[in-house]
Amino acid sequence: MYEKALIPVEDQQSYGEVHAAIASRFAPGNVQNLLKSIASAGLRVRDFEAVATAGLFGEVIAASYKKLGNADQGQIREFYLATVEKVEPALRAKFLKLYAYY
Repeated sequence: MYEKALIPVEDQQSYGEVHAAIASRFAPGNVQNLLKSIASAGLRVRDFEAVATAGLFGEVIAASYKKLGNADQGQIREFYLATVEKVEPALRAKFLKLYAYY
């Protein structure tokens, strides 16, 4: 069975800010607005760096993400992608173009 490796976070404060912002934007009441913003920006939902640098999580979060080391950025991307996949199927169907791999 797969077990995620435990990698210690180097910059707890910046990591926590980015992590909390992602969790907040993917909360059930906010996720549809986030997906609309991603669609109107012409981005793919799985391209975290493009979404973050477009300011869809806020400019402060984009700066906090850039301050993180490679290992911390990797953990954030992994958390983001896991969160993207947890979006309810009805919303995923509604925003199919964001989720498509073409």
